[in-house]
Amino acid sequence: MIIKNANVYCKTGKFEKGDITIEGEYIAKNSGKNSEKNSGEIIDAEGLMAIPGLVDIHLHGCVGKDFSDADEEGLREMLRFEASQGITSVCPATLTLAEEKLSKACKRISTVTDEKGSAVVGIQLEGPFLSYNKRGAQNPDYLCKPEVEMVDRLQKEANGLIKLIAIAPELDGALEVINKLSNKGIRVSLAHSEAGYETAMKGLESGARQVTHLFNGMAPFHHRDPGLIGAARDFELCTPELICDGEHVHPGVVRATFAMFSDERIIMVSDSMMATGMEDGIWNLGGLEVEVKGTRAALTSNDSIAGSVTHLMQCLKIAVKKMKIPLESAIKCCTINPAKAIGADDKRGSIEVNKYADVVLLDNDLNIKKIILRGKELKD
Repeated sequence: MIIKNANVYCKTGKFEKGDITIEGEYIAKNSGKNSEKNSGEIIDAEGLMAIPGLVDIHLHGCVGKDFSDADEEGLREMLRFEASQGITSVCPATLTLAEEKLSKACKRISTVTDEKGSAVVGIQLEGPFLSYNKRGAQNPDYLCKPEVEMVDRLQKEANGLIKLIAIAPELDGALEVINKLSNKGIRVSLAHSEAGYETAMKGLESGARQVTHLFNGMAPFHHRDPGLIGAARDFELCTPELICDGEHVHPGVVRATFAMFSDERIIMVSDSMMATGMEDGIWNLGGLEVEVKGTRAALTSNDSIAGSVTHLMQCLKIAVKKMKIPLESAIKCCTINPAKAIGADDKRGSIEVNKYADVVLLDNDLNIKKIILRGKELKD
């Protein structure tokens, strides 16, 4: 397959006019400005942008299903939905649940595949090692102190696919656990935390390298007490997640965050829950009741925001069209940055030779015109 005449988003973070040659599942060597090799089907992408398939490393569910409890067919439905929206790689996040349920979820997620669905490139454990007072929409019944042994047990069930774990650094024993998990090659994200600046910095110095949905589930950034947000800003190896659904973070704060962290560090995530792609109404999140109205999902018990109902491609569009984030920056934060965070950038996150041919063709209004998933055009 050759995608000709596209405005290609390159590894430089800039658009260049050119062709993309695909052989099998991968980008081939003769991609470039004047690709002539006949590789079968030719797609004329004149007037269209070619961007890498998006990579969402924090999502809980969609189409009425949740990654924590869905059966195999439910998992496939979610993967197919995500792929249909141009999100070609996912690292699903579990919730704060009993270890038995987490174990079963990890096993199911690690074994599911679908030829028309997004690739599962990791699993994130968002809980149970979180602060009670900053738990948000996480079930308090299953919160506990960080424990390496529990993670080891879950990792065995996950076939080694756990790539990211959320931990509140102020919990008893958290710093030691952060250090041990980091040394095992698992990325630790500071999350749902009451930590002040000094404790958060200790967590980062112990090995944490990420912050879960920046601004949400933590103390606000204050000029005399910068807290976890300030520590994340000062620790240059830290990559903050940012939800650009228009509900979690004000557009002015999104712009300020890009100014503080730059598009080299920010990872855009959806944090989508099962109501994504569905109608308004009452839904479930880890056993907690959630009411969805428009783009807002909140617990019926206390009105706390409970994830989003916006998938990552919608977040990208909102960031660009409503929040005035440069398109090139938003794409970087939805593709190569999340891929790097979980070590998936060797095969995903950019349009480069020998990487998977996951390509989304967009018009100038950011509408999807075609999706190439692992070298094949995705069709209804």
